[in-house]
Amino acid sequence: MKNLAKIIAVANQKGGVGKTTTAVNLAACIAAKKKKVLLVDCDPQGNASSGFGVEKSELDKTIYHVLIDNVPVAEVLQKTEFKVDILPANIELAGAEVELVAAISRETRLKKALDTVRDNYDYILIDCPPSLGLLTLNSLAAADSVIMPIQCEFYALEGVAQLMKTIELVRNNLNANLAIEGVVMTMYDSRTKLAEQVVAEVKNSFDTAVYKTRIPRTVRLSEAPSYGQPILYYDKKSKGAEVYMKLAKEVIARG
Repeated sequence: MKNLAKIIAVANQKGGVGKTTTAVNLAACIAAKKKKVLLVDCDPQGNASSGFGVEKSELDKTIYHVLIDNVPVAEVLQKTEFKVDILPANIELAGAEVELVAAISRETRLKKALDTVRDNYDYILIDCPPSLGLLTLNSLAAADSVIMPIQCEFYALEGVAQLMKTIELVRNNLNANLAIEGVVMTMYDSRTKLAEQVVAEVKNSFDTAVYKTRIPRTVRLSEAPSYGQPILYYDKKSKGAEVYMKLAKEVIARG
């Protein structure tokens, strides 16, 4: 019996919290630990795809064709030089939100598609869009668990409360076993009192689910995507590469 991949959605419907940065760099670092990894780009912005050097404008087929036209995942996959396979997206995917409304089994299309490749991988990470529409519902219906990146700022928990309601909704209707994989604090600045207060508040809500590793704001982390490389390849010795490797170890250890 082959191992089935653990499917983890990286989700927070609040934008700008380091969600795609976490999905891209966590995928690369888990792959560097000799695990087989597929990264599913479920965000119409397609930033997870370009973060791995995929030319979005040159794609013949994307996750859009998987969800809408039932094109097999294996036909759409892109191999990358970073040991991670990508199921890519571009702006075409924005149309899927509308087209899925009238589709049969509209919330479980991604799940069915990923089931066909699930035994080829150890981990499948899904980069969710920063909204709570049908693309996010598809991602949560397909996932075993959710990693929530939370920014160390004043309004951090507002977005999380909304996401928790959605997770509860998905548990009740689509995916009873959906678990909280973990909470990762992003854009952390140890010099500020606010960051410590936010971490304390999040720990109060999520207890042991909060990862020990915290992701700081760094210039190198924000530069890497424009070169189409995860931080581990853009600057292996940087603080960003170091913390994402630590996070990958934590995720694998919980796995």
